[in-house]
Formats: sequence, structure tokens, C-alpha cells
Amino acid sequence: MPLDYSGQTAGTITIAMIRKPATNPAKRIGSLLVNPGGPGDPAIDFLRQDISSMTELNVYFDLVAFDPRGVGQSDAIHCLQPAQQDAYNAVDPVLDDPQEKAALIQADQDYAAACEQQSGRILPFVDTASAARDMDRVRAALGDAKLTYLGLSYGTFLGQMYAHLFPTHVRALSLDGVVDPAISAEDLNRTQLVSFEANLQAFLADCRARKTGASPCRYAQSGDPGAKLTALMQRLDAQPLPVGNRQLTRAIGLNGVLLALYDQSFWTYLDQGLTLADQGNGSILMALSDTYYQRASDGTYSSLEDANAAIDCVDRPVASDIATYDALGPVYSQISPLFGPAFQYANLLCSFWPAKPTGHAGPLTADGAPPILLVGGSNDPATPFVWAQSVHAQLAGSVLLTREGNGHTSFDSSPCSHSAEDAYLISLTLPSQGAVCSS
Repeated sequence: MPLDYSGQTAGTITIAMIRKPATNPAKRIGSLLVNPGGPGDPAIDFLRQDISSMTELNVYFDLVAFDPRGVGQSDAIHCLQPAQQDAYNAVDPVLDDPQEKAALIQADQDYAAACEQQSGRILPFVDTASAARDMDRVRAALGDAKLTYLGLSYGTFLGQMYAHLFPTHVRALSLDGVVDPAISAEDLNRTQLVSFEANLQAFLADCRARKTGASPCRYAQSGDPGAKLTALMQRLDAQPLPVGNRQLTRAIGLNGVLLALYDQSFWTYLDQGLTLADQGNGSILMALSDTYYQRASDGTYSSLEDANAAIDCVDRPVASDIATYDALGPVYSQISPLFGPAFQYANLLCSFWPAKPTGHAGPLTADGAPPILLVGGSNDPATPFVWAQSVHAQLAGSVLLTREGNGHTSFDSSPCSHSAEDAYLISLTLPSQGAVCSS
């Protein structure tokens, strides 16, 4: 693909793709492109791992995944060596004193500088608009007159951008776990914080309710789980737990908790991880955090973390004055005493980013596109339901399907949502406006 679609910078960028042909050629409709989100989550790996959930779609479609520019097997963003990335991820995001604040600022500056050194050629060109233009070239190369697409999480932003740029090239877009393009980086961060806190409280309420019974929550057996979780994170701040030759710091522990809130099926692992951590064994929380960062057992990382930063930093501007982040403290702590202080400076990295933002917050219309299906979970932690409602208002003719429940995205967690998305992508049959899935 062209490195720079504006033509001001010469060169190309390589995009990796994978395709699984339709299993019934006689019924084949065309190609279905998929993107799992991130930004930065490798779509090729996702398709290989999630292929069993797309059996019905595969009857009618060649299933196609491409790693967006900067991601996975495409020309990818790389910043740190594995040991350096371990150290960066262990830096405490909760700034209790001037020394910790200075350490975080220095770590972010060093990380941004390493990204420029290792991947400076492509950093300015991994924006979502360029990825959407790549996707249209992929569509054309596959021989499809119009695009059929399943986008999850950030993949919904990519899908909206495609529909905005190429509305007449759309056949069907199912956007599950909807990102709102119209709000600022700080508002994205803040509304995510609200939703992660709501999912945390759902986990804690469930744990308290199952103090006794057939499948008791072990973490509720010796005190209130919420109070115990707060105390555990304070202990990890003062004294990290050794896990092999690594240490479970508060930063890594918090990320382990966050990962488990993405899917309610992970709550049992969170219960086990917190219970073991209270006993001095941080292995499960460490494993959950490693899953969050896509850290392999050999210590290497996928491109997820680096690409996530690179794409976010060029898609939306952030405040450059550290006083702006300092001022967020009271509000963030009130929203979530556990996560708020860790989220407070999350966007600071982008203020040091060597590639300046080319995107901006604003609604993405898709006038001329057919109706688009939006799927939102009522208590989705990473893509809050209010985002789906906002995009529904922005996209004329769109249909919003609501899944009641916790956890991130619905395609793999709700049989009702899965069936509705399959029906739309295959036969263009949309659920009724205002439809709700309770399972």
C-alpha cells in the first residue's frame, strides 16, 4: 500500500492478509473482512483463533483478515526489547509522590523516543483513515464490488471510517462494541473508567452473593472482597510479589484485574488470582496481565501495545500540559477509587509522541451507505454503551441491538447477538429497531 495517501512522502507499507475460502462455494456471497480491535490486535491471529465461532459465516463467505498498518505481520510498530517492555509495564501509574511522577514521565518519554528510533518511518502513517483506505484496496483486490465487514471494538471505528470515506462501497457492516469517534481522548478515557468501575462492582457483587453455595467465591470467604482488593493493591505498591524471576507490581496487578473484566467467563480466574495473591502467589494475576499485553511465555510481545499507542496517538490529539492531567485526580478518584488514579495519566504518553496527530474527534457520517448494524453491551467495560447510543444517533439509518450484561463485545458471548449479526451479514436481515438480547 502507499505509505502516505497524501503523496507527500514516498514509499510503501506492506499489509499481511489471510483468507479461509467459503466452505460451500455454491452459496458463496463474497468475502467477509474481520477486525478484532485494539487498536493493534492482530486480525490474522484473531481469525485463526476464533474460526470456530464463524462456521456459519464461512459457509457463505471467504473469511479474510488483514493486519492493519503498524500491526502484527504487516509492517509493524516496534519500540522496546522484551526486557525493556517488561520494565515499562511495571512502572507504577499511580503517582503517590514526586519521585513516582518523575519516573512515569521519564518512562513515557523514553518509550516515545524508542518508538521513533525503531519505527519512525511509519509512525505518522498508521492512522485509522489510512487503514480504511487500505481496506478499500483489499476489497477491490478480493474482487468484491462492496464490502461486508465484521468489526469488534476499535474495529468499529475502522468500520465507521470506511463507511464515511466509501459509503457507496458498503454492503453490510456489523459493528460490535462501538467506539464513539465524536469525543475527545480524555472523554474516551473517562467514560471507559466509569464502565470498568461498573464491571468491577458487578464482579464484587457477584462474589459477595456467592460467599456460600454450590460454587462459592473464594475471595469472599475471609472478608469483604472490595476491601481486600484495595488492601492487596496497596501491599503490591509497597512490596511487589515475586513470580519466578519477575515481580507482580501494582501496575501489573491492576492490569490483571482489568483483563478479567473484559469477559465475565474470566471472573473465576480473577477470583482464583486474587485469592492466591493474598496468599503470596501472584502467578494468576501475572498471567492475566500477560494476556492483556499479549506477552508470550518466552517473554516476547506481539505488536499490540506498541501499535495501540501509535494508532491512538495519531488519531486524536491530547493535552500537552501535565497540569491538565494533575487536575483530573479528584474526579477520576471519585469515579473509581481503584482504577481512577491509574487512568489519570493514561493519555500523557501521546503528549510526547514524535508523530503529531492527524485525526480529530468528530462524528463520522455515512450518507449513502446502507443501514449499519451496531451492537452494544449494556455494561461493556471497554466500549461503554453510551458510545453505541451516540453513534446510533450519528449514523442515519443505523440499527442498534442492545445486549444486556457485562463484558466486552457480544459476538462471542451472546448467542442471541451472534445469530443477529450472522443473519444481517448473510441475508441483510436487520433486527428490529430497539431489539434487546438478554442471552
